[in-house]
Amino acid sequence: MSEFVSIRRGWFRMGSTEGQAGEQPVHRVWVDAFELAIHPVTRGDYERFLDETGYTPAREWDNPAFGGRDLPVVGVSWDDAQAYCRWRNQDGGRVRLPTEAEWERAARGGRDGERYPWGGEIPSWIPNGGTGPLDGPWPVSLGPATRFGLKGISGNIHEWCANWHEAGFYAHAPEVNPVGPAEGRRRASRGGAWRHALTINRTAARSSLDPTFRYTDYGFRLAR
Repeated sequence: MSEFVSIRRGWFRMGSTEGQAGEQPVHRVWVDAFELAIHPVTRGDYERFLDETGYTPAREWDNPAFGGRDLPVVGVSWDDAQAYCRWRNQDGGRVRLPTEAEWERAARGGRDGERYPWGGEIPSWIPNGGTGPLDGPWPVSLGPATRFGLKGISGNIHEWCANWHEAGFYAHAPEVNPVGPAEGRRRASRGGAWRHALTINRTAARSSLDPTFRYTDYGFRLAR
């Protein structure tokens, strides 16, 4: 099961001037203290969920490229991630998906203005120098932790976030604990992915997907 680190409350600068229009304007955001999992939910974690509930397996569940128990589970929709959270919470737990603001606050690790959680350059430990596509995701334990104690964040897989996605949301987002628009068609996601030309994304980079879709470069990390 997931281990968590505490993300202290505070202000940070959310967004970037070098990315797509949806990353602008750069704006000040306050996020209350919360906890985030050190690494994404693994194949081993998700297998226990399937065994106990009989839930439908992830897309390409039998593909050997995704079969390692220490790999991030992939091929899961936003709806699947919610089902997993409900399973974890049936005995009084409180896990959930992070909001985009929480995710970026945690990924930045106090490094406002840096491109990546580890600094201004792609870290040397990223497989193949950050160039993809790769044959599959890498183990969640690979590489050093960030300043906030997180593993692999911004690379390897897209991570589902809790909120709806709206390209122009930053222009009118609340300053304190923004949770995204009230409705939408696509759910927000963050991070790079093993099957892209670059397997690590800038910390501010935004992405989104229909919440029912199961892509093999999508997984999730828990918050509470």
